[in-house]
Amino acid sequence: MNTSPEITPEAAARDTAEDTYDVIVLGAGPVGQNVADHARAAGLTVAVVERELVGGECSYWACVPSKALLRPVIAVSDARRVDGARQAVTGRLDTARVFARRDHYVTDWDDSGQANWVKSIGADLFRGQGRIDGPRRVTVTAADGGRRTLNARHAVAIATGSRPVLPDVPGIEEARPWTNREGTDSSQVPGRLAIVGGGGVGVEMATLWQGLGAQVTLLARRPLLPRMESFVGDVVTQGLTEAGADVRIGVSVTGLSRPDPAGPVTLSLDDGSRLEADEVMFATGRAPRTDDIGLETVGLAPGSWLDVDETCLVRGMEGTWLYALGDVNHRALLTHQGKYQARTAGDAIGARAKGLPLDNGPWGDHATTADQHAVPQVFFSDPEAAAVGLSAEQATGAGHRVSVVDVDFAQAQGANLYADGYRGQARMVVDLDREVLLGVTFVGPGVSELLHSATVAVAGEIPLKRLRHAVACFPTVSEVWLFMLKAYKG
Repeated sequence: MNTSPEITPEAAARDTAEDTYDVIVLGAGPVGQNVADHARAAGLTVAVVERELVGGECSYWACVPSKALLRPVIAVSDARRVDGARQAVTGRLDTARVFARRDHYVTDWDDSGQANWVKSIGADLFRGQGRIDGPRRVTVTAADGGRRTLNARHAVAIATGSRPVLPDVPGIEEARPWTNREGTDSSQVPGRLAIVGGGGVGVEMATLWQGLGAQVTLLARRPLLPRMESFVGDVVTQGLTEAGADVRIGVSVTGLSRPDPAGPVTLSLDDGSRLEADEVMFATGRAPRTDDIGLETVGLAPGSWLDVDETCLVRGMEGTWLYALGDVNHRALLTHQGKYQARTAGDAIGARAKGLPLDNGPWGDHATTADQHAVPQVFFSDPEAAAVGLSAEQATGAGHRVSVVDVDFAQAQGANLYADGYRGQARMVVDLDREVLLGVTFVGPGVSELLHSATVAVAGEIPLKRLRHAVACFPTVSEVWLFMLKAYKG
């Protein structure tokens, strides 16, 4: 496990003249890696700075470990939905093997493979805390206090991600709550787990730990997954409840108490009740990791989200040198969307460095147009929830004249063959003036694999008249498209 930030010997051996690079990337997660890769492909020299593990939050404490842990839970649940397979499920999950599977996919928190990949593309890796020190200048401080200065000819790209935010609740320090990190790297199943927050992280962690044998209580002020269509939260709530979780909507935590560090934690709720749990996890929001990267040296507020243009160039800066990618620009706190931004920005950096014209109009090679129109998201709850584009409420609020088409998955024979008594719902939001899709939402078993077809339809602005010629194979869950288009046509 490599967690000690230090400047690599290769980089330390360089002389001062070689401390200038075309591009400096702060953060070596998937987003930082992608912008570095595209800048290198454009023939630019690149330095990548990482203060923790190369691979970032996604690889070690978020997307990868959570999905590695969730897959066995959902696989067993899927088997129970099919007669004949249901009878084969005779025991509980082997939690030791589930955790070992997680450990395999996070490479036991050893980042040497990803560090070697960064070097393999021809980028130099610097381990340490990177801080901007004026325009086009970055200092790197290693764990032993050693400092190194890097200068950028063309660009500094901030890809430092986000961190969990803990609310200001009395007793929270004493309670020592979990965040997404403990929720994905722990290898002991608590008897009772209270999860605060009904967004994607809270819902996935409730699904995971209930499936591993904890008694989960999920507390949320609003209906679950509030940024999606309202019916999604209803279906997911039903799924969690049927799995044995206690889902309480419309409640808040007003205080915490854990006088014995080895004992249970008591949560005081705003309805006057108390809840005792062995562990408590907060999934109540995120903040950008921009508080200690030197933003003040270029006139920006430390700890702030960074406003960017269509090429991910930070607005309000003199010159075209500072970029912000992924979580830090607050457009979509999703790894795949950050990687899309990084690919686009890396190409734009290369074009600007060569003095080439930018293709930054809508849907151009150097424009992150999908950030506004076609952001896909999946939550691996049970059942799964997936959506792309605008919800009906968002589309109406944006001034579109829309038609909302709702279809029960049970109409598709393929869905019923996938799971006996398949329960799920699909919705498409149609722009009546152009007859293209503005958004699509699915909730049901296995719907994550349907989402890319919807993303292609929304991003491609495929006319519904043409979309009806995209024939869904029989008998698959994707037959739901046939019924959605038929319902729209009437």
